[in-house]
Amino acid sequence: MNYLILDPYQSQNLYLNKISFDFGKRGEVIALVDKLTEKVKIGIDLLWRNKDARSVLHTLIADFRIIFERDPAARNWLEVLFCYPGLQALLFHRLAHWLYSIGIPLIPRLISHFSRFITGIEIHPGATIGYGVFIDHGMGVVIGETAIIGDYTLIYQGVTLGGTGKESAKRHPTVGENVVVGAGAKVLGNILIGNNVRIGAGSVVLRDIPSDCTVVGVPGRIIYRSGVRVNFLEHNNLPDSEAQVIRALFDRIELLEEQIQNLRHIQNTEALNSDTFIQNATTISTNS
Repeated sequence: MNYLILDPYQSQNLYLNKISFDFGKRGEVIALVDKLTEKVKIGIDLLWRNKDARSVLHTLIADFRIIFERDPAARNWLEVLFCYPGLQALLFHRLAHWLYSIGIPLIPRLISHFSRFITGIEIHPGATIGYGVFIDHGMGVVIGETAIIGDYTLIYQGVTLGGTGKESAKRHPTVGENVVVGAGAKVLGNILIGNNVRIGAGSVVLRDIPSDCTVVGVPGRIIYRSGVRVNFLEHNNLPDSEAQVIRALFDRIELLEEQIQNLRHIQNTEALNSDTFIQNATTISTNS
């Protein structure tokens, strides 16, 4: 068996050569990283100077920040980025909508389909969504092709912004700014929902709703009007319109029953007076 025997001088030279080789590789890697960093900086600078790209960046930042403002369960940015399907669905939609707007076929729908598979939220690439929109939980949310959603709208799970009919024109709702759409609500047709509107959970809205209103019921009825901005997290603090109607009916029935009792009392009193009069008249005739 043969062994390679090196003297100390040769061993030292090999070690120094290895160190210089390692440092050379490391220097190349560092130089490559520096070049990439410089290119990224240049790209970001060009992106920032582009108004359209800057608008997209501002929209993504607004979508991200609004979660911390409206969801007390949001802990950190990693959790929000990886565990909030509403944000993920919006990110996919921003890309799909951009491709859809420049006329790219098929790919936007594939992105939308993949997003639905991942998040449980279906947003057509043609839908127009403002910035700062928050889809909370989001499972079962459906947003149609011609739907328009204003800035800072809050949408809960199970909401449908759907169309009616088969016309290819505008057939989905337009939702204003600062709107709260409760869980399971259905907003159908080419209707206009004003700003600062609250739509109660499970409501079905089929008509235009002016600004600063609260809508509940099936079909949706306006039960509150106010110019005061509402608290987004108090979407459960809605009046029970059906209970109010029933209470009003009971009050009306009680009033009618009271009036009937008064009329009966008056009738009985008049009858008693009439009998007394007849009896007195008879007595006088007999005595005569």
